[in-house]
Amino acid sequence: MRTVTSGVMADGAGGGARRGEDGGGRAGADGGALPLDDLMPWSVRPLRLGRDWVMAPDAASLKARWAALLRAGEEEREALFGPTRARTPRTPVPRLPGPAGAAAATVRLEREDGPCPEPVRVLHSLHDHQWLIPDHRLIDAARPELWRVCDGHQIHLVEPGPAPRGPAPEPSFTALLPAGRSPAGRPGRIRPLYRRPGGREPNFAPGLREHLARRLGTPVEAEDLLAWTAAAVGPAPAGPAVPLTADREVWREGVELGRRVLRVQTRGARCGDGSRPRLPGGRRPYVRAALPARPEPGWLRYDAQEECLWVGEGRVAPVERGAWEFRAGGVRVVEEWFGRRTAPAPPGTLEAVRPGAWPQEWTSDLLELITVLTLLDRLRGPRAELAGRVAQGPRVGAAELRGAGVLPVPPGARRPATVLDHREEGPEGQLALL
Repeated sequence: MRTVTSGVMADGAGGGARRGEDGGGRAGADGGALPLDDLMPWSVRPLRLGRDWVMAPDAASLKARWAALLRAGEEEREALFGPTRARTPRTPVPRLPGPAGAAAATVRLEREDGPCPEPVRVLHSLHDHQWLIPDHRLIDAARPELWRVCDGHQIHLVEPGPAPRGPAPEPSFTALLPAGRSPAGRPGRIRPLYRRPGGREPNFAPGLREHLARRLGTPVEAEDLLAWTAAAVGPAPAGPAVPLTADREVWREGVELGRRVLRVQTRGARCGDGSRPRLPGGRRPYVRAALPARPEPGWLRYDAQEECLWVGEGRVAPVERGAWEFRAGGVRVVEEWFGRRTAPAPPGTLEAVRPGAWPQEWTSDLLELITVLTLLDRLRGPRAELAGRVAQGPRVGAAELRGAGVLPVPPGARRPATVLDHREEGPEGQLALL
């Protein structure tokens, strides 16, 4: 058997467009590329948990950790909790807004004796789905404004920080609440598609969609512009940027391509019929030999000739090389995913409360991750072709947008929307008015 080690490949999928003219038209200064900070001006900083034990790859471990915390005496409970300047078991905090935080209590944690709030699925890193206890008392900086708008309509663009070890990772897209962590190390920003619950008030530069609709001669809905972003976003010196085409046919093709990207990245939750992403028959990864009950961190290896992913003596195939080589921030995504589930935890901590053997659900998650990365890798070619067409065609540049009054973005568009129609519970059951 031949084990393959890889070289650094481009992060994410697709390529950037050539530089172009600031005022639109063909080649020139900046290709008509609009920085994400101007395209989607409202952004939220990543969550700062303050303690790692509140997030895990499986929900059962979180419930067991909660039970262990509540069984402990006062001094032991404080030590297990992991106090910080922002949170101790005595810190009074309001309940997290939105549906996910509704189950948590607001009594101080030192007096808590109830069941664990139901864990919620979150995006831990760019492609790693994990679970989180949605309790404001446990999280140093939970970003309530993000929880408030996280519902069945929302799609988040997760912009990772710069990568010290490779090309800057491309943004990812998720229907889950994103933690905003980046394999590149430095956190980036989270940009929700909608500024209000219920899919209201799209988070785009005011007037941008209307201007594009006039220029293209076709309606531009919020999901259309996000889909175009997913297909066309590329690297730029100041961070990710999106070139805007003025060609209606290129726009139509880019939006359709972007919807495919969004369907894959949201695991079918958006821009589709809700079904999970799948590969064509004969190319779907399956477990060919059972994975070991307790795999070690160094047991993961890949054989390119056989298209096999080995976990000790366990074997998953077929696994295309593009999925194995898929990197974010210079880090191979599959290896990072596996390492988080096999790295040892400090004994005596709540992080050490974890499954005694590899759960079946982790195997299912691994198969889905391989599927997602394979599909994204296959979209690199179409995205590169789109970038070339955009670079050669007419574009809507920054000068045109300034002339139309779209730029500069007004300061209010960079702040969270004012919420006056929601009642939220504050510390110890008090009413919070926003």
